[in-house]
Amino acid sequence: MSSIIDAVASGRADGSADARADVPAGTSGHPVIELGARVAGLDPAALTRDHGSPLFVYDLDVVAARVRMLRGALPPGVDLAYAVKSNPCPAVLRHLAGLGVGADIASAGELSAVTRAGFDLRSVVFTGPGKTDAEIAAAVRANVRAVTIESVEEVDVLLDLASVAPRHQGLMLRLATPATGAETTPIIGGAGAAKFGLLPDEADEVLDRLRLAGAIGAPGSAYRVVGVHAFGASNVRDAQPLIEHVAWLTERATDLATRHGLALTMLDAGGGLGIPYADDETPLDVRTLGDGLARVLDGWRARPALAGARLLFEPGRFLVGPAGAYLMRVIRTKQRDGRTLAVTDGGIHHVLRPALVGDPHRIVAVGEAAGRDEPTPSAVVGPLCTGLDMLSEAVELPAPRAGDLLAVRDVGAYGFTESMPLFLSHPVPAEIVVRSGVARVARLRQEAGGGTAAIW
Repeated sequence: MSSIIDAVASGRADGSADARADVPAGTSGHPVIELGARVAGLDPAALTRDHGSPLFVYDLDVVAARVRMLRGALPPGVDLAYAVKSNPCPAVLRHLAGLGVGADIASAGELSAVTRAGFDLRSVVFTGPGKTDAEIAAAVRANVRAVTIESVEEVDVLLDLASVAPRHQGLMLRLATPATGAETTPIIGGAGAAKFGLLPDEADEVLDRLRLAGAIGAPGSAYRVVGVHAFGASNVRDAQPLIEHVAWLTERATDLATRHGLALTMLDAGGGLGIPYADDETPLDVRTLGDGLARVLDGWRARPALAGARLLFEPGRFLVGPAGAYLMRVIRTKQRDGRTLAVTDGGIHHVLRPALVGDPHRIVAVGEAAGRDEPTPSAVVGPLCTGLDMLSEAVELPAPRAGDLLAVRDVGAYGFTESMPLFLSHPVPAEIVVRSGVARVARLRQEAGGGTAAIW
């Protein structure tokens, strides 16, 4: 893994934007935001003084380093489409667009966001199980790389749009995973996955209807089926299931394309590239992932249906999660059950994941508090009027004091975007991006009660 980091630092890895040579590697061995006496190279006390607390900080140099690391490990023939849902901050999107990364979107709002951020729309895929008619129309008119068909009913919408669609607008068929009743795949999505994708007979029906209507297969037809899509699971840190998922998708795509006489140009394996949320969790070995994918992709050349295809991954949290931190200030402390209870101005209204999935993020002291050598069993709770507002039940911190600054790690993904910022009318935190040691405001802080505009 060190060779990957060395390549990032020296600029030898792929990527169109430079990253600092001093981007730190965390315990995972992968680039992470600096958290200690300084945050992303800056004084956290000054950041919170200027922009308020709590505060989201994203290190764009870390994002660039992680893009380069992943690109450097993957074989030729693999494209990246950033999962916008993980962090749609406009400054983060502009940075990723500048790195030449594509985008995976799931709403008209995300389509608007990537358009404003400067993404090449021919690198954008529009996925999601609940696309409205208007959203499908917007994606078709924008002529994105591909619109995913999730249900048979979406065919009716596409046929209604055929007269206004750009010629050969790309379409993908999302294939169901075992939770929806399809045949086995190495990664099981759970009962909630039932709303996603097409069963085998539904995929056949979709293709038959499009061809019968003349929407595909004829010269000048409105659409072109460019690929298939199947998502496995979220936050996978073991390379082998990801490789097996692509192998499974290869077989399904080959079978479907061969029966319908299709030559595919893309297989979308979804996202799921994971990150550690605890010190004892192992990171995803991207070299092993790349080597395994190379073996699978080598076999595509012998399959006429896939000979010209590229593999698409939709990483989100892997690229941006470890680049972000949530700064918060200790308001009060209490002694409870042999622990110091640190009551902070930040909580699950901004970092929902601990309450949502039951796994805490790592929390560390930053600024002056980081220099105190007083490891103390602690718990970190927020200011909300609910017992659920627990960011960590057990963490070792320098003996917390009122005024200390703490940082929640790995909130560059599913932090602000997954938050409940209007709950109890606390201020909505600012989002700050740092690049080459310079901090810029990406989203202004909104004071209490300012989240929505009253009309009466």
